[in-house]
Amino acid sequence: MGTSVLISILITFLVIVLVLYLIGRLPLDGRAKQIAQVIVIIIGIISLLKYLAVF
Repeated sequence: MGTSVLISILITFLVIVLVLYLIGRLPLDGRAKQIAQVIVIIIGIISLLKYLAVF
């Protein structure tokens, strides 16, 4: 059970990093890019906390 949780956390982290990278490549102005990055980070943190059984 512990290994599957660890793999799920790793996959979630990699998806967050990939989405942040793709947002950085988009031709958006700085403000919109920053808002999108903050939203992705918040969603990622909530997702990781669910895996750690905080929520």
